[in-house]
Amino acid sequence: MPVPDYQTLMLPLLSLADTRGEMTFKDAVRQLAQHYQLSSDEANEMLPSGNQPVFTNRVGWARSYLKQAGLLSSPRRGVFVITAEGKSLLAEKPARIDNSVLSRFTAFQAFKSKSKSTSEAADAVSPAPPTSIETPEDALSTAYQQLRRSLESDLLDQVKSNSPSFFERVVVDLLVAMGYGGSRNDAGRAVGRSGDGGIDGVINEDRLGLDVIYLQAKRWEGVVGRPEIQKFAGALQGQRAQKGVFITTSSFTREAVEYAQLITTKIILIDGERLASLMAEHNVGVSRVGFYEIKRIDTDYFEEE
Repeated sequence: MPVPDYQTLMLPLLSLADTRGEMTFKDAVRQLAQHYQLSSDEANEMLPSGNQPVFTNRVGWARSYLKQAGLLSSPRRGVFVITAEGKSLLAEKPARIDNSVLSRFTAFQAFKSKSKSTSEAADAVSPAPPTSIETPEDALSTAYQQLRRSLESDLLDQVKSNSPSFFERVVVDLLVAMGYGGSRNDAGRAVGRSGDGGIDGVINEDRLGLDVIYLQAKRWEGVVGRPEIQKFAGALQGQRAQKGVFITTSSFTREAVEYAQLITTKIILIDGERLASLMAEHNVGVSRVGFYEIKRIDTDYFEEE
């Protein structure tokens, strides 16, 4: 099932605190994951930053907002409990607790005012509007993905608009950035050296040159079909090579992908979309324009032995 948003988690979290008494955050995350019958993959799906699971992050924001409303409190380090106000709210048997319900409480109203205050923005717990179903990390993730998709699209357009020789340079720069080929000069001499039918170049797999990878790089507009992959596979067999990478600015047909998966020779297919994604990931042809460091509470630090 999809990971619930943080507002959906509020009522189960408050109810859990009511039945369990003092709880650690880790225990709450584990209990709620069981409540929603999340699979291991769902419970451990990471934020784009890779710093925290999405589910753990949303439980954290549900707890934070409940505390801001005075429904949860931390009587001592590393634990939280339900308050009298929280018990009173549960006694009403609400079907759902969300930010509109929390807005009934003076403490949460003060929190909202503080969050919206420009002069006190540095002290605000959350920059996100309390009416949003997204946590701040969700909003950042959405914006990041939109920016990343736009960047990758622009990258691919730029690569396609340049010459085939420039495309070869892009391939070399990317492989070096990914750790192949040794130095930039070594890689540059390797690529384009072979001239063998169906092979555009050879590059070291590691810095010591213990193994090599054969390359085919095509700046195409049309779709690359199975015959091109068969030709490349044949060239690899002629070199007694076991590994090859076929890179194109376009895409591959289903038959080409299936053929590459069936043969014993290992051939990795990189289409235009993946090429642009790898370029962005390894900072090839892009530059950083901003950096935002997101921090969170280290719950382990506040748990007593």
